[in-house]
Amino acid sequence: MSPQPRGRAARTNDAGRFERHARSVEPDGWDIPEEAPPLRTEVREERPRTAITRNTSPDVGFDRSINPYRGCEHGCIYCFARPSHAYLGLSPGLDFETRLTARPEAPRVLEAELRRRSYVPAVIAIGTNTDPYQPIEGERRIMRGLLEVLQAFRHPVAVVTKGTLVERDADILGEMGQAGLARAGISVTTLDPGISRRMEPRCPSPARRLRMIETLARAGCPVRVMVSPLVPGLTDHELEAILRAARDAGAVAASTIPLRLPREVSALWQDWLAAHYPERVGRVMSKVRDMHGGRDYDPEWGRRMKGQGAWADLIRARFARATRALGLDVTLPPLRTDLFRPPPRAGDQLSLF
Repeated sequence: MSPQPRGRAARTNDAGRFERHARSVEPDGWDIPEEAPPLRTEVREERPRTAITRNTSPDVGFDRSINPYRGCEHGCIYCFARPSHAYLGLSPGLDFETRLTARPEAPRVLEAELRRRSYVPAVIAIGTNTDPYQPIEGERRIMRGLLEVLQAFRHPVAVVTKGTLVERDADILGEMGQAGLARAGISVTTLDPGISRRMEPRCPSPARRLRMIETLARAGCPVRVMVSPLVPGLTDHELEAILRAARDAGAVAASTIPLRLPREVSALWQDWLAAHYPERVGRVMSKVRDMHGGRDYDPEWGRRMKGQGAWADLIRARFARATRALGLDVTLPPLRTDLFRPPPRAGDQLSLF
């Protein structure tokens, strides 16, 4: 079993599924204990041709999204986006956490797309793949630029994050939220700081995320707490406590999704689980497989994000009961699209009306 790189969740860096050759670390023959050097985060830049990505998935409530970054330094071991790094010729393991791609031109490209005469506004989701408020956003400020464009166009946006940098943008999200143009989803997977530090090594602590909810709610941005992923046999007993704490912090709605292990994520997760909670491997994985028809993951539409079977049914019942009791069983009103207006540019003919 590989040693745990400090500050990282993945323990391996196996080649992606499209690579012809595998990589492995082999001893040099000298029986001398040596510490591996710390893994540094590397960032390269990409010039996107388009900022908006379209999808037709029936499992999500949006048809377009923006990804300011590829890869995520938060390093959540369970992240369903890890397999996407294989398309870049990189490993979904440690590469996903340490070899990132930034898209600094995304705000400029987004503005050009929104100005097209053919463009029809609908909610843009940000943070649905990798976190737009991961640590490098503090320096790059790509997400801030995107929000400034969306605010200028009065375009609706839904943000999902675990990162405290979202508080920096509470001025924009608060103003847009009050106008019916923005909402945020904050992911709280556990209230146990020890589990969080192992499972999400570079994320803010659970208590800090609750303060994020409070900050955004106070600014006027409606917040949904996302108890996702809910891990059977590890964090599922915390469901009601998380919902209560988030409600007390100012959340007005809630959602939950059970643990998903697509493609390479399954092996990464099981390796991590065996290293940190070896006594729970059998219990956790048996419940995961019970949810997914005997497999580690069921990719079918309509089932992949809900699961099936006794455990999934029990979680849905508990969630429904808890949200009803806490007043979180609400469907938030749709974000507004009728306010969309491209702002005038220098030299444009202004309207008299």
